[in-house]
Amino acid sequence: MGGEATAAGRVFKFLSPKLRPQSIDIQAAVYWGVAATTTALWLIQPFDWLKKTFLEKPEPEEKK
Repeated sequence: MGGEATAAGRVFKFLSPKLRPQSIDIQAAVYWGVAATTTALWLIQPFDWLKKTFLEKPEPEEKK
């Protein structure tokens, strides 16, 4: 896991240390993403479509 931290540090090496994103910044971005996704699902409420699309099996067509 130590290699991941140094790789991430190299990505932002061009920024000054004050401007580099800290772990709390990344955590906050993740929380905002979760909040935005939850809000979108609450507004749209596509639960019937999700149930019909992914959970119900289509009825087989009868051949004549």
